[in-house]
Amino acid sequence: MQIKDIVKKVKQIEIRTRKKTEATLMGQYHSAFKGQGMTFSEVRPYQFGDEIRRIDWNKTARFREPFVKVMEEERELTMMLLVDISASMDYGTKNQLKREYVAEIAASLGFSAAGNNDKVGLILFADKVYKVIPPQKGRKHILSIISTILTADYVPAVAKIDKALEYMMGVFKRKSLVFMFSDFEDEYDSKMLKAASKKHQLLGMRIFDQKDNEIPDVGYTLLYDAETGKQIWANTSNARWRYNFAEAQKQKLRALEEDFANSSASFLNMDTGSDYSRLLYNYFQKK
Repeated sequence: MQIKDIVKKVKQIEIRTRKKTEATLMGQYHSAFKGQGMTFSEVRPYQFGDEIRRIDWNKTARFREPFVKVMEEERELTMMLLVDISASMDYGTKNQLKREYVAEIAASLGFSAAGNNDKVGLILFADKVYKVIPPQKGRKHILSIISTILTADYVPAVAKIDKALEYMMGVFKRKSLVFMFSDFEDEYDSKMLKAASKKHQLLGMRIFDQKDNEIPDVGYTLLYDAETGKQIWANTSNARWRYNFAEAQKQKLRALEEDFANSSASFLNMDTGSDYSRLLYNYFQKK
């Protein structure tokens, strides 16, 4: 993309997503995550009705009367966007490229966070972490994130989701809202999902094109894996071959959903032609 094309695309995404954000998502985002972050405020004498779990036992023992810790809601949260930039994400056959779809969703989430005065950061990863934009506030920062997603060099390498999560947990100690975008075509360590979900609020979004799930009948064709470079000839006219491929993809999706559920993390399966605002609205409602 040339610079003028990038600017035009970012502006189009801003206009399109801000309408959706203001109309449906911003209120739900604020309601869903209000009170997620709590911080210590003060210690005061126990009053009838105070929760037992709030008792400060050290001070209680010292003064021989019960004291409780007073907590208050943190005024701001941190949102981290983890975006897979392996080559399979730079792909699309019908509506738009996966990267463009991700950029729109990231924009909607970012503007929702900005409307709540929250910080937003970005991590681009594939076989390793390639770029990190530290969390900041503001419209210009969100536009910079959108531009970065659109213009990133998508890498011919296997995506290592667990490595990205490990990096994020090592750098960002404070509990964050983590949104991970990937097609989840590559293997990962499910233990890292559990560790990340225990420390942060994690939502995995599988971004897919219809052709990821089902290959049409186009006769003998050469199939190319953009991440590994492997090539195979396949007879797509063979109904059994197409059926087996589709079933394998369904099985992979079921295993992915099960991994996220077992890790106490949330998961959304998002076709590049689907209305992401509706899916996110429903997700926020359940939080």
